[in-house]
Amino acid sequence: QVQLVESGGGSVQAGGSLRLSCRASGKVFGLNEFGWFRQAPGKQREFVASIARGNLIEYRNSVKGRFTISRDTSWTTVYLQMNNLKPEDTGVYYCNVAGLGTRLPGDYWGQGTQVTVSA
Repeated sequence: QVQLVESGGGSVQAGGSLRLSCRASGKVFGLNEFGWFRQAPGKQREFVASIARGNLIEYRNSVKGRFTISRDTSWTTVYLQMNNLKPEDTGVYYCNVAGLGTRLPGDYWGQGTQVTVSA
């Protein structure tokens, strides 16, 4: 089992910044890919960004140039730096991880952290 704990959410005005963190614990050996997803009220959960072994990084188009995903050297913590936030970025942000040999979405999710961007 892998446990994921997110932190760093909050409320900001449009144009502001937030940095989310996700720390993994438990069976963390060989984790292959971390990702961030978000869910706005009344909408389905959507992919935001991911980072895989080999530093393969992907972003959804609407956040390219504004969000940056990174991780620590131990592959147990991943970050999402969010700049120039927009009201449409509002939602609950979830961390997700895929194990050895697998890709996102993986079986393990964090509890989510709320991000609210006001106009």
